[in-house]
Amino acid sequence: MATKPPRNRTGDSFFAWEGEVLVVNILGKPSAAKDAIGKPYGTQLKVSVTAAPVAGRATDHMLRFLAPLFGVTVADIEVVFGQENVNKQLRIRAPKKLPPVFHTAAQQSELFAPPGTDNGSPGPKPRKR
Repeated sequence: MATKPPRNRTGDSFFAWEGEVLVVNILGKPSAAKDAIGKPYGTQLKVSVTAAPVAGRATDHMLRFLAPLFGVTVADIEVVFGQENVNKQLRIRAPKKLPPVFHTAAQQSELFAPPGTDNGSPGPKPRKR
């Protein structure tokens, strides 16, 4: 029996690595009380921003909020789709750090480090046969 292909580029997670690029699916919440990264919601990460959803300004504000959390500049974040929509996909070039929600998700999967890098963990335990 063949396995089903992943539903999107990030598979069943809200993020995936493509070399040194972190691909993140976002469920945005504009006009929030405060800027915050929430919890994963299916294959998306909830991100709230205080900016109003007018002509993509909430997305621009979101990029300015997220850039320092990933240790990159705004220019290092590309909006693949969703500039004027709550459903977005971002590509973050060579993030220098990751918010805690990524560490939590990584403990539940093997998606933490880009291929070929050492994230300091011993890796998955070998299976007993």
